[in-house]
Amino acid sequence: MNVRIHNFQQPLLLLLIMLASTGAQAHTGVEAGWLHPLSGVDHLLAMIAIGAWSCQMGGRAVWIVPSAFVSFMMLGGLLGFEQVDLPGVEIGIVLSVILLGLAIALEKTFAVAIAAIGVGIFGIFHGYAHGYEMPVMDNKLAYSAGFLSTTAALHVVGAVGALLVLKLPRGRVILCTLGAICALCGVYLATQL
Repeated sequence: MNVRIHNFQQPLLLLLIMLASTGAQAHTGVEAGWLHPLSGVDHLLAMIAIGAWSCQMGGRAVWIVPSAFVSFMMLGGLLGFEQVDLPGVEIGIVLSVILLGLAIALEKTFAVAIAAIGVGIFGIFHGYAHGYEMPVMDNKLAYSAGFLSTTAALHVVGAVGALLVLKLPRGRVILCTLGAICALCGVYLATQL
C-alpha cells in the first residue's frame, strides 16, 4: 500500500505523532542536556513555536527572537543549577505554549524588542526547568551546551517549517491553524498541572 502525505499535512502529522506518544517525562533529570528539550511536548511545542512565530513576523525577528530565548534560557538554567527558588515554573512553561500558539494563530506581530523580551521571560522558565533537573553527575557546561544547542535547532525547525508552510497555497491559514492547535495543546497541558 502506497500512502502519499501532502506537504501541508506533514507538520500536522508530526504534531499528532508527538501528542500520541506515551508520556515522555519532560522533567526526569536523567537524560543528557541535548535530549532534555526533546523529552516533553511542552518544551517541543514552545521551542518550535518560537521559530515559527519569528518567521511569521519576519525581518530581524527571525534571528533576534530565538536568540533572546536561548540567551535567557541560559540565565534560567544557571538559576536552576543553583536551586534558586523560582515560583510558577510549570505555569510559565505552559503559558509559553498557549501564548506562542495564540500569537501564531492570530498572526500577532510586535516590535522585535518586545517580542524578544516576551520570549526571554519564557526562556527563563524553560531554562530553569532544564537546569534544576540536571543530573548530579553531569558536567554543567556540557549539559548547558547540549540543551541550548537542541533548543536552537528546534527554533530552526520551527522557522524552516513555517517558511515551507507559508509557501503553500493557503499557507497562512495552515500556519494559523497549527498555532491554534499549539495553543489548545497548551490548554490541555494546563489541565494536567
